[in-house]
Amino acid sequence: MTNTLLTIEKLEVVYHRAVTAVQGITLAVDTGRIVALLGTNGAGKTTTLRAISGFLGLDDARVTEGAINFKGERIENRLPHENTRRGIVLVPERDKVFPNLTVAENLVVPVPRGTTAIERRRREALVYQFFPQLGALRNRIGGLLSGGERQMLALASALVCRPELLLVDELSLGLAPVVVDDLLRRLAEIRRELGITILIVEQSATVALEIADYGYVMENGRIVLDGTAERLRRHPDIQEFYLGLKSGERRSYREVKQYRRSRRWYG
Repeated sequence: MTNTLLTIEKLEVVYHRAVTAVQGITLAVDTGRIVALLGTNGAGKTTTLRAISGFLGLDDARVTEGAINFKGERIENRLPHENTRRGIVLVPERDKVFPNLTVAENLVVPVPRGTTAIERRRREALVYQFFPQLGALRNRIGGLLSGGERQMLALASALVCRPELLLVDELSLGLAPVVVDDLLRRLAEIRRELGITILIVEQSATVALEIADYGYVMENGRIVLDGTAERLRRHPDIQEFYLGLKSGERRSYREVKQYRRSRRWYG
């Protein structure tokens, strides 16, 4: 029997007291699973992650309706540091690392105050176990890292916070496929060995469904489809608009001039 770690119920998020970005979405994330939130740019995926993590206030946005429950506790519109203490850690799409600090310093900054030196070293050792390449780069300035190395460091910086729920925003953005494959393998290892629950936001359904157990598809601030990763991979609309498998051509949702939604998406 699965244990639900996070639930979102009829969530609405409004920016600048005027623009509704997320409209009544409902989803659930079970403990120990990898769940993907898919959709094109502007669908509301990042907004959803920021609502969960508490970073909405930085963008003059608020949850105006609905509820976010983490381990049975309401957390909507709470401050980011409060949610981090609860065990929710965000790897953002932008500003992933401190560019003027070394790799080692980047791994010290997120560690909560009051953590003993012994515990801090233990967390760093765990990080280097999953990302050994960072050990060789520990004295490198963050701003001089490659895109893949920055993504590794961002994930590592999240791990030193000991998350129960890891939120990963656009893992594959701007990275070569071989780098993305390596990061996916490491995320799967982290889930398997540490039992961390992961909610990953991706434009690339191919990337996310490779490691996800379950997925939700967002369009225009709404959830329009959900199911197991296998079901989504086989769904004809996902294949056509997100996986680009129809007629041997890769197509994007935005390239389709006339799109008639299948009734089963809303069934």
